[in-house]
Amino acid sequence: MSGGHDLDAVRHELETAGLRRADLDPDPVLQFTRWFDHARDNGLHQPEAFALATSPPGGTPSVRLVLLRGFDARGFVFFTNHGSRKGDELAAHPAGGLVFPWHQLARQVRATGAIVPIDAAESDAYFATRPRGSQLSAWASPQSDVVRDREDLDDRRAEQEQRWGDRDIDRPPFWGGFRLVPDEYEFWQGRLNRYHDRLRYRPAGSGWVIERLAP
Repeated sequence: MSGGHDLDAVRHELETAGLRRADLDPDPVLQFTRWFDHARDNGLHQPEAFALATSPPGGTPSVRLVLLRGFDARGFVFFTNHGSRKGDELAAHPAGGLVFPWHQLARQVRATGAIVPIDAAESDAYFATRPRGSQLSAWASPQSDVVRDREDLDDRRAEQEQRWGDRDIDRPPFWGGFRLVPDEYEFWQGRLNRYHDRLRYRPAGSGWVIERLAP
């Protein structure tokens, strides 16, 4: 795993080399996989963390950091309480945008598109892999709701610990996964003097067209 000094060297190399269209895979899924693996292999802390923006119809957008829990040709998967603010906004306006902020590499990946619930079986399978403490927290927290104080949260958690005891914990019916289905990707490579490289994928026929955007 690379340390901070190595990351500085990698960043300098990337900023100097820049990003050319010829560097990109024609398939944005494979290109994202390439960049994600590079970030992980160079020791970035939580390269799976991304900012997710949602909004109610005609309302003010909101944004938060979530964790990527799956990615393939169908899109980016994350999990949440369906009654949270983002859950409510997605129920009313099922679309959004995301960005992976890999600052230490002077790289970003952006995507926009529809956001749809994943199959219940997929949510069940992922929930079963979560640490028991995280499973209890999913039941205990009325995510995004106003609560009286921390003691109230701790009492809710204790109630769930007593409820489940040593038994396996089922997935809450109000908790599950969503998938952002991209209709656009952007790969951003930082350059010196803020003259960055930005290359965007848009659907074209059965494939994608790649366009350069001004920094």
